[in-house]
Order: sequence, then C-alpha cells, then structure tokens
Amino acid sequence: MLKGIIDFSLNNKFIVLLGTVALVVCGVYSLKNIPLDAIPDLSDVQVIVYTEWPGQAPQIVQDQLTYPLTTKMLSVPKAKVVRGYSFYGFSFVYVIFEDGTDPYWARSRVLEYLSGMNGRLPAGVAPSLGPDATGVGWAFMYSLTSPKRDLAELRSMQDWNLRYQLASVEGVSEVASIGGFVKQYQITVDPTKLRAYNLSISEVAMAVKRSNGEVGGRSIELSEKEFMLQVRGYVQNLEDLRKVAVGVGDKGVPILLRDIANVEFGPDMRRGIAELNGEGETSAAWWSCATAPMPAKSFSMPRKSSSRR
Repeated sequence: MLKGIIDFSLNNKFIVLLGTVALVVCGVYSLKNIPLDAIPDLSDVQVIVYTEWPGQAPQIVQDQLTYPLTTKMLSVPKAKVVRGYSFYGFSFVYVIFEDGTDPYWARSRVLEYLSGMNGRLPAGVAPSLGPDATGVGWAFMYSLTSPKRDLAELRSMQDWNLRYQLASVEGVSEVASIGGFVKQYQITVDPTKLRAYNLSISEVAMAVKRSNGEVGGRSIELSEKEFMLQVRGYVQNLEDLRKVAVGVGDKGVPILLRDIANVEFGPDMRRGIAELNGEGETSAAWWSCATAPMPAKSFSMPRKSSSRR
C-alpha cells in the first residue's frame, strides 16, 4: 500500500502540490481563528450545592442539611459521585457528573431536584448553586490597599462598588471577596437596663427588625391629582438606630434603643485573612471564569499575593 501511495504521488505531482497548499491554508486559518483556552480544563463536570445555616455545629449541619441533600442528589440523572462536606454554619454538596455531560443541563437537573426538598430542610434554610465555573476557573486575583483607609472601608468598597463592576465583565461568573472586615451595626444590650425596663431580647430584636423597612399606604386624590402614600423607615446611620423605640415606659414615655444598649459600627466575625507580599493584611478578591472557554489574550498576570485561613 505504501508503494502505491508513492507511485501515485510521483505520477500526480500537481494534485499532491494542490493538496499541500490546501492543507497549509487551512492550518494558517485555524491557527488564527480557533479560540484557545489559556488554562485547559481537565476537571469533572460538577455542580456545587451550598447551604448556609449560621450558628449550627457541624454534626447538626451533617444530620439536617448534608445528609438529606446528598441522598436526594444520588438520584440525579448522569450523576456518578455525590460528596458532602459539613462545616460550622454551612454545608457543601458536590454532584459530579459523567464525562461529556453539558454543564448547563447538569445545573438545571440539580435545581429540579432541589425544588423537591421543600419541607425537608429546617425553616429559613435555602440551598443555592455554586458559581457557573469549574475547578480551574480561578483566573485572576487582586488586592485593595490604601494608606488612608482601613480594612473595613476597603472591604466595603470591594463588596458594594468594585465587585459589581467586575462581575459584568464577559466570561466572569463570580467575584469572591476575602480579607478585610465586613462592616455591620452592632448592638450591645445592657442586661441590667433591660431588666429595669422589663424588656426581653426578643422584643428588642423585633423592634429593630420592624424599624428598618418601608411601608406602603393608600392613595389620596386632591385637586384632580392622585398622591400615593409611602413611609420610608430605612436605617441610614447610627443615630437612626439609636432612636428606635423598643417599648413604652412610665407615663407613656418611649424607651429608645440608646437607653438600654450601646450602638456602634463593628466588624463581623471572620475565619480567614488575606495578605499581600508579606507586607500585612489587605482586602482581596479573585475572579472565577465561566464554564465556556475564554480567549488566552483576555488573561492578565496578577501581582503575587497570598491568603491564609
């Protein structure tokens, strides 16, 4: 057979030359137009189910969250492995599918089976799917530093401004924040004053919850114009929170939150930090790319950084 190919090539030089030129043209065209994956994705097709239950021990999370979700995910079509992990306050369930499964089809099937978990999980617990990314989707990391701003301000800028701008970039599925301090309103109740006013913690919590909201009313027609009533009661600063009425004292005098508690800004409890080049703490974040491949030219090399947990 090899001798026949050689004889045919010697007797038909024009056809061989034409085929060679065609192959070269096709190769050059493919080299310029075929999209390249900067980080080859060799990971399994998987869907992550994340469930948060604050304040609960890992054993309770395992019994009431991870186990029911894991047993339910075992019946998902084309799922070959289901792994569950229980931690303090949250649970992870990894559903790994057979090779070649469309990732978006897999996510839709997991959502379909999650809808059947209504009533089987604790009240107030809502499972959610992880980002539309793979195990090698972490493509870029950056940090925020400033000599004039503290870690709480940098983390707030990251969570409420920068993150939403970066999430709109094509190909980015998630922008995850780490480090810094998450700013929150902190109310430290004085138990002695609470007993003196004959109040309970539940009453204080309910009063604070009701004070931060918006209520709609009816409409009023005046001079052939219709006015809609709306009451805005969102907390804008610490002073608004200190003026919240938590009860009624003697002679109808309202008891304000500042009378029984200390209200101030403070950081949320955290379980990890981020540092940059060994120079100290910083507020950082990383991009996770979507499942679809991204062109190699869209990636940039970040500065060296590290995180500790």
